[in-house]
This record gives sequence, structure tokens and C-alpha cells, in this order.
Amino acid sequence: MSEQSVEPSPWNVPNALTVLRILMVPVFAWMLLSHPEDNGWRIATTGVFIVAMLTDFVDGYLARKQNLVTKFGKLMDPIADKALTGMAFVGLSIIGELWWWVTIVILLREWGITLMRFLMLKYGVMAAGRGGKLKTLLQSIALPLYLLPFTGFLEYVAMVVMAAAFLATVLSGLDYCRSALKLRRESLNSASSS
Repeated sequence: MSEQSVEPSPWNVPNALTVLRILMVPVFAWMLLSHPEDNGWRIATTGVFIVAMLTDFVDGYLARKQNLVTKFGKLMDPIADKALTGMAFVGLSIIGELWWWVTIVILLREWGITLMRFLMLKYGVMAAGRGGKLKTLLQSIALPLYLLPFTGFLEYVAMVVMAAAFLATVLSGLDYCRSALKLRRESLNSASSS
């Protein structure tokens, strides 16, 4: 008789870190939007954003290492990530430091691909590709650079990294669409041949 794997309790440290990240989003938003011109506040706001991003790496590491992967974590972790980065993009556009069209294209890609991956579950699981991981890395660097009150050369560095993040976001989104079409075609072909 084979043992069924029992899902660990959702009351664990990785899930608590995910909830903490969600709770940090309105704190981060208030700090950014209420004090956009104050350098001290901007540095503190960037610190809150970085701590929140680090909880993402820590909760994923702990969940895998300690076998604490749960349905709650699988659902809420990407939502927490997108809420945090989405608020950063929107906040930067509200205070006039990032073009709205950049924010809109990135958010449409982020939420659109998340919805597509959910809808594609009937054909199979779409794993995160290298392009998606590169996009996440570049966004994780670009957003703190934009949040910090840089001027001069470092401001241009921030713009270059954001341009690279934007490009990686769009290209990885197109790659996910191509993968989804391939997965659907293969699934329909195997169903019709059986």
C-alpha cells in the first residue's frame, strides 16, 4: 500500500513571510507616495522594498529545504510578488519618475501571463523559463535603483537597467505565449491520437 504524501500545515514560516510581504505592500506604498521628494524617506522606502523582496527569496528557500510547500504558498507567493512589484511600478509612475506606458505594459504582461498559465493548466503545467527568471532578476535590481534618490551617473544606470528589465519582461512574455501555444497543440494532438 503506497503512502499518500500529506501536505504540511499552512501555519509555517515560509507562509508567514509571504503574508508579511503582502502586509508590507501598503506600508511601502504609503512611504513612497507620502514622501516622494524627501531623500531620507526614499532611502527608508527602498529599504522596506528590499526587505520585502528578500522575504520572497527566503520563503522559497525555506519551503523547499524544509519541505513546507503548501497550496496556500503556491497561490499567495506569486500574488504577493506581483502586488509588491506592481505597487512599485505604479507608485513610481504616480510620482512622475517612470513613464506610465512602461508600467502599463509591464503590468499587462505580468497579470496576463499569470492568468494564461492558470488557464493552461488543463493542458499541462508551464514551468518558469530562463527568460522569466532573468526578467524577475532585472526588475529586482531596477526597482530599488529607481526608488533610491540617485542623480547623475547612477540615474542613467537605473534607466539602463529598467530598459533591460522592460525588454526582458516583454520578450519573456512573448516566449510564454509561444510555449502556451506549443503546449496546447501537443496536448490536443496527443488527445486526438489516443
